[in-house]
Amino acid sequence: MNENIGFQLSRAPRIWRAVLDQRLAPLGLTQTRWVTLYHLWRMPDGQPQCDLARAIGVEAPSLVRTLDQLCEQGLVERCPCDQDRRTKRVHLTKQATPLLEKIDAIVQQAREEMLKGLDEQEQERLSDMLSRIEANGQALLTPDDCQRG
Repeated sequence: MNENIGFQLSRAPRIWRAVLDQRLAPLGLTQTRWVTLYHLWRMPDGQPQCDLARAIGVEAPSLVRTLDQLCEQGLVERCPCDQDRRTKRVHLTKQATPLLEKIDAIVQQAREEMLKGLDEQEQERLSDMLSRIEANGQALLTPDDCQRG
């Protein structure tokens, strides 16, 4: 077994984020902001704030400051949920669309460059393997209800 695989699995996302941070910096975006915008763009409109936080992989209170900043920039708005007053739903504004299109173009270009030398079949296989590794890791973090007697 390759003992370096854990290090490789941790380095690859750091390098990926560093490349994107470097390329998105001219747009005046911090990693936290572009990650939030990009996830929100990929999700159905009007996401509950807690679901967005879960998708990004942060705690809901940590997301509040970023959403406040994005609201100040006019890129997102938060509206109360009709079914639950405690829940805020997050919406992208029309002003965010041109910025998101720029982000997407930069992300696509970086993805192509990072995956250079891997054909489509290899990329699909890599994606499948990473999904299985992620699922295995999630299973390790989630206690099995059947074992709790």
